[in-house]
Amino acid sequence: MSMWNSPVEFFAMGGYALYVWASFGLCLLVLIIEPLMIRSRRAAVVSRLRREVRAERFDKEGMK
Repeated sequence: MSMWNSPVEFFAMGGYALYVWASFGLCLLVLIIEPLMIRSRRAAVVSRLRREVRAERFDKEGMK
């Protein structure tokens, strides 16, 4: 025997639908946003490192 007799009962989750579906939604949102934020942070770090390398090269060329 099934716990839910209809799709409506399944989506209602025994009266806990708001909590259950909000939890799933929030988890999905985090799983989507986190890689985007990591990519953005990585791009910022790579850009900063490139600027530092250019500055070091400029300093070395200026000392010659």
